[in-house]
Amino acid sequence: MRQSILNMKLPVKLFSAGFLSLLVLSYSNYLWAGKTDEIRLHVSRRSKKKSYVKIATIGAGSLSVNSNTAPQKVVEKMIAHWRNRFAQVLPDRPDLIVVPEACDRPSGFSLEKRLEYYKVRKNQIRDFFAKVAKENNCYIVYSAARQAKDGSWRNSSVMLDRKGKVAGIYNKNHLVIEETTKAGILCGRDAPIIKCDFGRVAFAICFDLNFDELRLKYKKAGPDLIIFSSMYHGGLMQAYWAYSCRCHFVGAIAGRATRSQIINPLGQVVASNTNYFDFVVTNVNLDCALAHLDYNWERLRKLKAKYGPKVKITDPGCLGAVLISSEDEKISVEEMAKEFEIELLDDYMTRALAHRHKPGNME
Repeated sequence: MRQSILNMKLPVKLFSAGFLSLLVLSYSNYLWAGKTDEIRLHVSRRSKKKSYVKIATIGAGSLSVNSNTAPQKVVEKMIAHWRNRFAQVLPDRPDLIVVPEACDRPSGFSLEKRLEYYKVRKNQIRDFFAKVAKENNCYIVYSAARQAKDGSWRNSSVMLDRKGKVAGIYNKNHLVIEETTKAGILCGRDAPIIKCDFGRVAFAICFDLNFDELRLKYKKAGPDLIIFSSMYHGGLMQAYWAYSCRCHFVGAIAGRATRSQIINPLGQVVASNTNYFDFVVTNVNLDCALAHLDYNWERLRKLKAKYGPKVKITDPGCLGAVLISSEDEKISVEEMAKEFEIELLDDYMTRALAHRHKPGNME
């Protein structure tokens, strides 16, 4: 009898224990949910949208192929060529890989042979780039001649995302005249800003760098990064574009004899390939802003005093402007500037220009 009563009580005990545990667990979850909401709210207010991005630029020269080679064999050789080039930078696990203009165009081909090759190539090499992007969880720029759906041609930079999908396409706006008259390539019309998970990206290709029309569009749009795939370097224009557009600039120039470089918004080279290696990989902090020294001297000192190594202030000398970069994981450079009322460069220039046009201030 006693045993049967014990057996009857056992389910009740188990139920009671389970019910109490459930209550405790539910209450704990409720408390934790509240704390989690607080944490999420705190992070959403303090976490940064931009930070470091690891960039690889490869200044590989055009692949030399015998013009009598069958077009599909040329495609295979080109894929092998770029497999080897990518192998140089992939161990560093870059977020972005940039290559030169016309990256899959063989050297020494006549226009007729080139078109014959392009008709066979189609999207094979782009698809290979996409596969590499997906397998290595990175963005890759594929810069090459591209045939549009209507049969016309463009000189394009295609941004492939971390899944190997097309994130956006830029068509070279300013062609060398013969690109149209001889090769039948049409000038691009738009200057898109492509949104990546690390920031907003703009593009230029080779001859583009000579034209203010395109640069001023980007100056207004305010990208975080300009990607420049090219056959020529552009000299001082690279630094000028970087400073003018207040952003970082990545150049991938065909041939290691011409430097492929990464430039900061001050126009300073922060990384470059060498005469020995056609590539370079480096981390770039996109959470940065330019400020003029006027009116900001004391504010900058207070900013540095509070944040110490968590803020970097770079002075190139002679320019009168400095680059402020947030090294803090949660506080953006924008928040830092607001906290200390630091007037950013464009705001200062806008204020100075308005002063000039104010009635009574001009002769």
